[in-house]
Amino acid sequence: MALRKLNPITPGQRFRVVTDFVEVTTSKPEKSLLAGRSKSGGRNNDGKMTMRYVGGGHKQRYRIIDFKRNKDGVPATVKTIEYDPNRSAYIALLFYADGEKRYAVAQNGLKIGQTIISGDKVAPEVGNTLFLKDIPLGTVISLIELHPGQGAVMARSAGSFAQLMAREGKYATVKLPSGEVRLVLLSCKATIGVVSNSDYQLTVSGKAGRNRWLGRRPRTRPVVMNPVDHPMGGGEGRASGGHPRSRKGIPAKGFKTRSKTKASNKHIIMRRKK
Repeated sequence: MALRKLNPITPGQRFRVVTDFVEVTTSKPEKSLLAGRSKSGGRNNDGKMTMRYVGGGHKQRYRIIDFKRNKDGVPATVKTIEYDPNRSAYIALLFYADGEKRYAVAQNGLKIGQTIISGDKVAPEVGNTLFLKDIPLGTVISLIELHPGQGAVMARSAGSFAQLMAREGKYATVKLPSGEVRLVLLSCKATIGVVSNSDYQLTVSGKAGRNRWLGRRPRTRPVVMNPVDHPMGGGEGRASGGHPRSRKGIPAKGFKTRSKTKASNKHIIMRRKK
């Protein structure tokens, strides 16, 4: 996996940095695991705009991903590693021994023809999904559940990983990608390894049009708005906008908004680093 800087044959390619996609083995997805995906344009079911700066973009089809990895004890062979337009990581097409096909988020180092498995007392090898109670301490993990059987919700994006630090009682201590240290139930599952496409964060789009293809519309800076629209708007000439704050007036830099009575506070040992 490496990055490529393109020759500046057009203004849009002058600063463009792309991944070489050497890990991707096919461009045709598995039809039985595709689903339609309509565009909302940032509007809700009343047609009211609830998200700004969303709309347009290239048509995409959703790939149905198995985040639960609940076919315990059934080995699966990695048939292909594919690009997924819906996420930053690559996905792997798995052929299970009983004939079923499923997509799963691919880990770094996953190879075509490799056999992976999930379940109880499985070997802690890259791509295998185990319960936190069975994973050796210090192991690098990803795709972690927060509630047993829920499916992976943490450390799912390209290049992200967590580390299993300790076990005590019915909880495991996990250091998350944000730096937060948290307790997670030992009956939750996690996958061994780092999520694929770790060079993703080093890519450079090169031009505004590429953001439009992704369905991201231009964002208006608060300091150029009027006071009626934002607390940082208005003023004579080019005003600084004062202290950075949100549209609702909440300070942006380091202001704590988490509830002190939230039930999950007792599971957070250390908050993330700024």
